[in-house]
Amino acid sequence: MLLHGFTGAPDAWDAVRAELPAAEVVAPWLVGHGTPEAAPDVHGFEAELDRLARLVDGPFVVAGYSLGARLGLGLLLRHPARVQAAVLISGSAGLDSEAARAERRAADAGWIELLESQGLAAFASRWQAQPLFASQSALPAELREAEARRRSSHTAAGLARSLRATGLGEMPAYRAHLPQLTQPVAWLVGELDPRFVELGRELAPALRNGRLCEVKGAGHNLLLERPSAVASAIARELSR
Repeated sequence: MLLHGFTGAPDAWDAVRAELPAAEVVAPWLVGHGTPEAAPDVHGFEAELDRLARLVDGPFVVAGYSLGARLGLGLLLRHPARVQAAVLISGSAGLDSEAARAERRAADAGWIELLESQGLAAFASRWQAQPLFASQSALPAELREAEARRRSSHTAAGLARSLRATGLGEMPAYRAHLPQLTQPVAWLVGELDPRFVELGRELAPALRNGRLCEVKGAGHNLLLERPSAVASAIARELSR
């Protein structure tokens, strides 16, 4: 199961999939994404986890980027008998305090207000301008244009609903539960993404069977910047 990031789409995985061994792949639209919006009946983080788990029969390997990584971690913990292994890319284990969650919900409320008052184009321009994505300026124009098209493939209302349902402030605090996981987990971060490098160095050692991979010369979006490194990590888990 391949889970895209916020404002992403299933085709964000195309360059990764091209390098994967033959396997049955499910790459769903996440709640609120696409046109029409995916999963209109989902209104919470754990409800989205349950919906995703219903998309496949039997055990599976999950790989997720950013929002998809947070959902992938949630699947490991909420449906441990179903998830054999995970590749979590530029992910988080949630926020540990209610104060931190409230602060993040307030920040997301600002993005939601922008979406609902000024529309998708204004939101997408400001979202892409965040320092988190600065390393993408070195990419070829065609890759940057493809990413811009993905960001434009949604509705403003859908992305607002995604933030309300699965924003970081809505995610359960999973950090304390990491030591209970026994599945293999590859935690990938780009070395040019300092905040997530720090998170990876904190969280990966808490996993019984985890390993941290810091990808050289790349930032937050490894699907876009280093698909070969992502494909290698997934292939390793599929071959177990």
